[in-house]
Amino acid sequence: MSSTRVALVAGANGIIGRKLISHLRTLDGWEVLGLSRRGGPGGLAVDLLDPAGTRAALAGVGATHLFYAAYQDRPTWAELVPPNVAMLENLVNGLDEGPLEHVSLMQGYKVYGAHLGPFKTPAREADAGQHMPPEFNVDQQKFLERRAAAGGWSWSAIRPSVVGGTTLGNPMNLALVIAVYASISKELGLPLRFPGKPGAYDSLLEMTDAQLLAEGTVWAATSSRDEAFNIANGDLFRWRELWPKLAAYFDLEVAPPLQLPLTTVMADKEPLWTEMAAKHGLTASYADVSSWAFGDFVFSRDYDMFADTSKSRRAGFHSYVDTEQMFYRLFDEFRRDKVIPGR
Repeated sequence: MSSTRVALVAGANGIIGRKLISHLRTLDGWEVLGLSRRGGPGGLAVDLLDPAGTRAALAGVGATHLFYAAYQDRPTWAELVPPNVAMLENLVNGLDEGPLEHVSLMQGYKVYGAHLGPFKTPAREADAGQHMPPEFNVDQQKFLERRAAAGGWSWSAIRPSVVGGTTLGNPMNLALVIAVYASISKELGLPLRFPGKPGAYDSLLEMTDAQLLAEGTVWAATSSRDEAFNIANGDLFRWRELWPKLAAYFDLEVAPPLQLPLTTVMADKEPLWTEMAAKHGLTASYADVSSWAFGDFVFSRDYDMFADTSKSRRAGFHSYVDTEQMFYRLFDEFRRDKVIPGR
């Protein structure tokens, strides 16, 4: 076992990867390197769909711990499988001859069929893969199980709910969706209406704070072997209760829910955002704050969406986050960084 752990974080520019890198850099005994298609300061720019290029880029990296949070989108569930499985395979193949000790795979509730419709709740780790494929998360885990047994290293699979964070330019940032939607509503003098399906307003939900997720991911990578863990904030909520409180943060009134496809109603708002940026000194482009498709996806879930997190607690991970306070903290950070207007 190496005395210094070397972490390679794939998906370094995403909402999960960035927070994971920043958390690892606060810990003693870790060297940290990020990897993404675009690269970045102190990181590797690698096309994980290129096997030879990936192996060449990883020469001499000497990673002991791979944290895999990379993802490529495709139009259909079936089309998601080949690229996302191939990227993980190419990366592991490029590291497997080195001092690799552990691979941490970031998954989500899709392994329980949460993206398809109502599913068994609370979802437990053993419930994964019980729905009809295709599902790339399940295929990725099966690959790790096979390779770990042959390679002598261990793996963990981490399953968060919707992740709360502050990363811009990310297609899956719900806190940013709400913050920008509220800011535009306020600019237009409108109340804050819940834009999802009527049933979604009353469904039982949970979220996962990005910092909590980073802590849980590192905990699992250093304390477990060949296990999957649900990681969530530890509380449950309904939009009916939380939405008025989020509106109050922005000094907005609440009107009854009205189903509004955000990808449609926000398609013409870039000129307005440009005016708001000049007026309030905002720093982010409209493209960087637009995650409308993800907002529509989350707000369309008119069924319960939560998992059982007792397995991680029994194993020793006891951290939790108040979801309401998480939103306020993230909104404060957006204001501080002039992503959205101040009060």
